[in-house]
Formats: sequence, C-alpha cells, structure tokens
Amino acid sequence: MLSVLSDRRKLLTRLGLLAAVTVLAACEPLPATRGNGAAGAPVPVALILPAGSGNSGDEVLATSLRQAAELAIADLDGVAIDLRVYNAGSDPATSAAMARQAVDEGARIILGPVFAEAANAAGVAVAGSGVNLLSFSNNTDIAGGNVFVLGPTFQNSANRLTAHAARAGKGRIVIVHGRNAAGELGRRAIAAAAARNGATIVGTASYPFSQQGVIAASPGIAAEVRAAGADAVFLTADTAGALPLLAQLLPEAGVSPATTQFIGLTRWDIPSATVSMPGVQGGWFALPDPGLSAQFQSRFMAAYGTPPHPIAGLAYDGIAAIGALARRGSDFSTAALTQGAGFAGVGGVFRLRADGTNERGLAVAQIQNAKVIVIDPAPRNFGGAGF
Repeated sequence: MLSVLSDRRKLLTRLGLLAAVTVLAACEPLPATRGNGAAGAPVPVALILPAGSGNSGDEVLATSLRQAAELAIADLDGVAIDLRVYNAGSDPATSAAMARQAVDEGARIILGPVFAEAANAAGVAVAGSGVNLLSFSNNTDIAGGNVFVLGPTFQNSANRLTAHAARAGKGRIVIVHGRNAAGELGRRAIAAAAARNGATIVGTASYPFSQQGVIAASPGIAAEVRAAGADAVFLTADTAGALPLLAQLLPEAGVSPATTQFIGLTRWDIPSATVSMPGVQGGWFALPDPGLSAQFQSRFMAAYGTPPHPIAGLAYDGIAAIGALARRGSDFSTAALTQGAGFAGVGGVFRLRADGTNERGLAVAQIQNAKVIVIDPAPRNFGGAGF
C-alpha cells in the first residue's frame, strides 16, 4: 500500500500548471458537519487499481489513473487528501480483499476498481461499513447501494441525443442494435431516453454480431427504416464493431444521411480515423466538453510527459468530488455524494444519482467534412440546456 499525501500539490505547482477548471468544487454550498480535511487531518481515500494483473494494458491504465488522482489532489485548495493506493489486478476476490483492507486501515471513501465484477465485489465486501465506493466502471448493472459508477453510460448519451433529436425535428427514431449484451443495453437506454424526451421509437432492427451477419441484415434494416418513415437512425454500434459496415451499407441500401439523421450512441471520433469515413458524415454523437477535456489532456502531458488514458479523467473527477465535499465539511454519505447541483470535472459538470448511476453534461457533435463540430455545447450546470 502506497500513501501519497497532498504535498504533491507543491511539486505540480512548480511545473506551472493551470487548473482545468478554475476551482473544482461542488456547484452549491453544503451544510457543514464535521471536518474532513479542510481544517484538520488529511482525508484518507483508497484508490483500488488494476496494477499487478500481468496485463501491460492494465499497468498503463493503473499508472494513468493514479497520476490523474495526484493531479486532482494538487489542484485542491485548502483540502488535504491522504491517497492510499491498493493494487488489485483485475481479480474480483483480490479487489474485495483490498477494499476490506482499505476500510480496516481507515479509508473514508474508495475510488475504483475499474472492471465491473471487481467493483461489485469490492462494494459488497464493505457494504456494511458505511463506506461508499466510486467505481471507474460504466456498467450500471452494478450501481446501487454503496457502489456508484463514474464512467460514461449509455443512459447519459441516449438522453442527451434523444432530447436534441426531438428539439431538432428528428424525433421519429429507428433503433439499430447488435444482438449481444452491449447492443441490448444500448437499445434499452435509447428506448427509455426517447420516452423521457418526447421522441418516438417507430421501429427496432437488429443484426447478428458478425461481419457476415451485418452484411446480410443491412437490406432488411434499411427497408424497416423506410417503411417506418423514420427521421433518424440511432445506432448502438461502436467503431470497433459494426459501425464502419453499417455506415457504408445502410446508405447503399437506400437510407440517405441527407434525409435520415444518423445518430451514434458511442464516440465516433475514437479512433480519429473514423471521422473520415463517408458514411458517418453528418452523423451526431455525444461527448464531454471538448475544451475542458483538451485542457486536462494538455495539463496531464505537461505533468507526466505522456497522454492520459481515455478514462484517466474519472480519477480526477472522483478526487474533485471528494475534495469539494471535504472543503465544505461534509461527510461522504450517499446524501452528500448525490447533492443535486453536482460537481465540476475535467469533461464538464457531473452528478451522482441515488441509484448509483451518474449524469454528465455532454455536448452534441456532428461530423462535417471529416471534422468534429460541436452543434450543441455541453451545459455548464444542471439548470441549462440538455437536462
């Protein structure tokens, strides 16, 4: 177990870094209870990482998450954090053991683990202790009780995009999803979001999760879109899966992006080469505030000489939320963590919900001439557009 105290702030300050957000803090004052690091002893925070799994990718991820947490501690003003790092690999049993050890050693709140099964096991292991866990997972199936997920969720993106589609006159939607677990989760998220935001699901089409399956299913999907009189096609596919094929085959089968809006549940700008594909031109997808995200990446590079892992910002966000509560003398109870105004993070505002899920302020982007253009900016608070 490694302890990193908040004097890390002095080192990073000497590097001349500027805060990605002027002050990362809760967006509204909280009533003071007992001190939690603002004027007393450092707040003990456990960070459970996937280091030690033997997988080189997990090691890179673990390092990036730890560094992002340290960067966040450096930015806290008047709050002391005692960051205690526990390496658990990707094994749920080890993660559970590390969570119990962290609580036994005095941790007031836990950040991590990354993987859903490990996070669930860790949460169960300390469920009776009164200690909450902010996981880096985006799997909402594990959310609830003392487990919160910080990762970007299908629900967030679906909600943002269906609301924008309804306002833009593209609210008659056909959902196109893969016949696998992710596709089914995406389908449910889109359907629920449409019902909340005044859009209408006029059809649902699916495809086997294979190259030949997508090719064979595309003509039938296109026929269903045309028959339903859809304004939009909402795709659950990502760039590593069926998206490249669907973006090519659906227009060839008669679904024109010029008249039918293509919408993506996943990021269409990762990897960056995706934005050059002809089929995605004009498509919409949601993403965190690009300006704030770019500031975080720049600052991370300046501090550590390497780009952050794509989910490293979640560690920063977790520390930012903990620091904001500690500054106000709050505890880290569920009531405190789910205060309605939320917190400011590296990709924009976010808040935790009582069911363990999260809500994030996202921008709507469109791919235009192989470039990502924001057409509806991310809100800066939870009273603005998009919520």
